[in-house]
Amino acid sequence: MNDSYIYVITALMPLSALMLILQANPYHALVIQGIQGAVATLVFAVLGAADVALTQALMGTLLAITLYAIAVRSSLVMRLGVLEDGAIKTDDESHLGQLMDDLRTIFGKHYMRLEVVPYTNRQALHRALMEKEVHATCGRRNYENQEPVASEDEQQPYHMATRVRRLYDIMRTELSSPATSLTYVNAADSGGEYK
Repeated sequence: MNDSYIYVITALMPLSALMLILQANPYHALVIQGIQGAVATLVFAVLGAADVALTQALMGTLLAITLYAIAVRSSLVMRLGVLEDGAIKTDDESHLGQLMDDLRTIFGKHYMRLEVVPYTNRQALHRALMEKEVHATCGRRNYENQEPVASEDEQQPYHMATRVRRLYDIMRTELSSPATSLTYVNAADSGGEYK
């Protein structure tokens, strides 16, 4: 009966593994992964395998958690390409600011950060999307080659395009900005026009 605490400690391993599998937030999963590594270290130490416990603590817990944290931090970024436009009117700034706030809120629900990347012209912006430098682009509608249609285009002065299908689905369902139209671009194609 003296060794009953070993069974309690050992039972924490599958419990922490189950919690890790069911966790949706990647940052919480990192914490649970650290707890699981600490429990494994404790089990090895209690069972008399001090060298394995030390290896688990250093490699399996500290190093792995550090590398996972770096990977999670760098992979949960949505890069949005925008035009550097000095001629933005005051009402445009309010629409664009509201759109950026909406996007930050939407992607925050999915544990992602929004990173805005400025480009000098439309060609550089489109090339960045096709060459996968950014995940999506946002800019004013282009009326150079066509007459603007007063009804819809005045209501939607901004156009967003994304090459990532999952981001397109998220924005299509959750973006409620009436000032923005959204399209999906297949970057695997030969860099043609938006679909």
